[in-house]
Amino acid sequence: MNTTEMIAQVNAALEMMVEDTSVPRNIRRGATSARETLTKDGQAIDVRVASAIFILDELANDPNIPLHGRTQIWSIISHLEQINAALKK
Repeated sequence: MNTTEMIAQVNAALEMMVEDTSVPRNIRRGATSARETLTKDGQAIDVRVASAIFILDELANDPNIPLHGRTQIWSIISHLEQINAALKK
């Protein structure tokens, strides 16, 4: 699987989180911000991935996030780290 397909999967997962009304609004806004960061042109892909990981890591540490939301964020971060590792090869 190439990085474009992997980023598309991450974007789909972020979109699911944005549409999940059981997740607090600030977390959904953060997921939207991470998604926009990933799709922004004009920056190198590794910078975009690292920025998205940073945003999501901040969200995962929010005390108001429900357990399923935190698990979802960790899963997305894991996928982004796989993309980052693939880019370094």
